[in-house]
Amino acid sequence: MKRTAYLNDLGQEHLDQRVTVQGWVARRRDLGKLIFIDLRDRSGTLQIQVEPDSPAFAEAEKMRGEYVAEFSGVLRLRPEAQRKAGAGAYELIADSARMLSAAATPPFELGKGDEVAEEIRLKYRYLDLRRPEMFAKLWLRSQASAAITAFLSAEGFVNVETPMLTRSTPEGARDFLVPSRQTPGEFYALPQSPQLFKQLLMIAGFDRYFQLARCFRDEDLRADRQPDFTQLDIEMSFVEQEDVLELNERLMRHLFRTVLNEELPTPFPRLTYQQAMDTYGSDKPDLRFALPLVEVTDLFRGGEFAAFASAPSVKVLATGELTRKQIDELERVAKQNGARGLAWVRREGEGLTGGIGKFVSGVSAELIARTGVQEGGTLLFAAGEWKKAVTALGAVRNALRDLLKLADGGPRFHISWVTDFPQLEYDEDNGRWTYMHHPFTAPHPDDLPLFGTERQGEIRAQAYDLVLNGFEVGGGSIRIHDPAVQQQMFAAIGFSEELARQQFGFFLDALSSGTPPHGGIAWGFDRLMMVMSAASSIREVIAFPKNNRGADLMAQAPSPVNPAQLAELGLELAGPE
Repeated sequence: MKRTAYLNDLGQEHLDQRVTVQGWVARRRDLGKLIFIDLRDRSGTLQIQVEPDSPAFAEAEKMRGEYVAEFSGVLRLRPEAQRKAGAGAYELIADSARMLSAAATPPFELGKGDEVAEEIRLKYRYLDLRRPEMFAKLWLRSQASAAITAFLSAEGFVNVETPMLTRSTPEGARDFLVPSRQTPGEFYALPQSPQLFKQLLMIAGFDRYFQLARCFRDEDLRADRQPDFTQLDIEMSFVEQEDVLELNERLMRHLFRTVLNEELPTPFPRLTYQQAMDTYGSDKPDLRFALPLVEVTDLFRGGEFAAFASAPSVKVLATGELTRKQIDELERVAKQNGARGLAWVRREGEGLTGGIGKFVSGVSAELIARTGVQEGGTLLFAAGEWKKAVTALGAVRNALRDLLKLADGGPRFHISWVTDFPQLEYDEDNGRWTYMHHPFTAPHPDDLPLFGTERQGEIRAQAYDLVLNGFEVGGGSIRIHDPAVQQQMFAAIGFSEELARQQFGFFLDALSSGTPPHGGIAWGFDRLMMVMSAASSIREVIAFPKNNRGADLMAQAPSPVNPAQLAELGLELAGPE
């Protein structure tokens, strides 16, 4: 490169030396007899001073914001009062200037990027990415990828790429389909995950596999979802659950230490699914703050308050003083998450008033003692079927975290395991059992006799999730390696042998070819980068993301295609009806 160094790499060894720098004009100030230009590259900015008698003056006068330019001259220390960190301590006295490329007036001011509507930033993403904040996030992502690769390679893992075009199989979300030109009427699917392929690699004897895999799911979007995303995929042979968890704890500690210089305490705390839901109302609880759900069903059983007296579960949260407006907003959250409402009372002295105060007077002392609610504090109740009650109050707990900044006083990062998920869950809409994770998750050996009985909903899966600051950043399981157990699992979810073979025939053949015990995990890499960089959404840590409607505003995708392309594929679009 012609340039001497990146701007932020200029230092004491370059002082009073002639250097050449290149970058974008971030700011230009023309003081008549002097021109100051703040030049920017990916590392930072450097002040360029162009004096009126300099040969560079005429060229510098032509430059405007976002022009690409090259300057040469002597590097000096800035006046002491103006010195900043990095390149801000220096300035270049230019005697040569060259405009490398002119630029149109930007559609938004890059220095105010966070104040600009996201739709505009996504439309002009190539400009948005020039902002130092955006580069920092993607640089962190690059460092994380390198740290993970180095660690797993040292542990004997083999990096294997799996197909992008594969067969459509039921994995919980809608597939993106790709028509085949060579076999009209048939389709590939883009992989929702490399699940079957990584298990096939274990059957093939690779023993330890990893991949930063591209995955595709056609599902409703939100702040931590994209239709195409990246996951760190890991699979290991001849392991039990403890082996997988231990390796992942070491990998996560290595990642945070290498990239953020942050030490994560180990071992990571563990909660069972039942404990997490019962205590925090979530299978991905944010444990940077306390605020547990308290069981009070027994206090109301058979009492006069009908709404609580016969409810299968009554849970309560104790928090500080809340306004009526805040309570109304929390009730909206509870209703959005399946509750019929959100009951409340406020502590005054040794009694409880407001809301449902008149209905709880007989158990006020017990409620105060059990919850520890302080004077002026508020109790928030959810009642009903256990899972609906705890889920609704868990959402209220998260809303209180954001409302009252409850996580601000805790650790910057809190990571934990949630284990022992249910193997099966009942699908009310379709009136049948389905898998909670995927149909290849191994059940707990002690629970195998429960398959096919009225108690099969009690079967525990050898499944585990990695939770960071209330986000599920990883999930995995020990896999089924016994064809007989796999058949039991298929039968439990209503798959006949014929249907199972139709959907997974090639995999079932492989499973019968000598399969080692194996298990693994997939990290949501984008989501992990979002939390590590304190970004507001995963769109901030993906170079060219889709918006919340799945559209690429920059490339204008999805878009119509030429009718000739459809004809070549043997496809015809249906009309509006």
